[in-house]
Amino acid sequence: MKKLFAILAVMGVLSFGMTQTAMAQDSTATAAPAQTEQVAAADEAAAPAVVEEGGLHKELKTKFIEGDAGFMSLVAIALVLGLAFCIERIIYLSLAEVDVKKLMAKIEAALEKGDVEGAKTICRNTRGPVASICYQGLMRIDEGLDVVERSVVSYGGVQAGYLEKGCSWITLFIAMAPSLGFLGTVIGMVMAFDKIQQAGDISPTVVAGGMKVALITTIFGLIVALILQVFYNYILSKIEAITSQMEDSSITLLDMIMKYNLKYKK
Repeated sequence: MKKLFAILAVMGVLSFGMTQTAMAQDSTATAAPAQTEQVAAADEAAAPAVVEEGGLHKELKTKFIEGDAGFMSLVAIALVLGLAFCIERIIYLSLAEVDVKKLMAKIEAALEKGDVEGAKTICRNTRGPVASICYQGLMRIDEGLDVVERSVVSYGGVQAGYLEKGCSWITLFIAMAPSLGFLGTVIGMVMAFDKIQQAGDISPTVVAGGMKVALITTIFGLIVALILQVFYNYILSKIEAITSQMEDSSITLLDMIMKYNLKYKK
């Protein structure tokens, strides 16, 4: 949890700084006097590459500011929090991955020598859920194969819960981002109808502002949901891979314990 809060705080500061910078640049550009056509043409000719490189970035900042600060800030917060949970899960799952074949080979070599304590030491010194499951099975090696199997299955369920911890929050922000966008759309439409009522005229210039806010908030909400969905699917693929390793290792461990019992407990 400390790592999660640290990541969340850093990303929040960065997001706030980027938003403040974008708003400051927009206000400066609005307050500055218009340049002459000759100066603008000279600047464009002098640095065309810089304009092309920063075009998309500036356009995104401009659209973010135009999309109503209230709802766009909520969408940005959903993105920051969702990415914080995604990064925390990716770090946790990356640390949970080990060379399973090498680990099981070491455990098998120790059991073939009858060194159960050595096998336990190998599991204790190895991180990840696979090593933890093997350790739980080796702790009950003298209680019978059925007890070992139940222990491995039960502890495997606990480890699977640890792997999926926090994923529900990611799905929450995936659903929340487009919902906030659609909420901005509805409010933008209400703003447009309010302007129509005040002006008493249905002209494009009257409703353009509200419609623009409505469309921009929807677009950014969908973009945030798509970004988080990509990260979420990557996390699910890592969880499935580790879970598959846990199941294979459990079966392999039971076979090793069976051979150990046949060899040393006749």
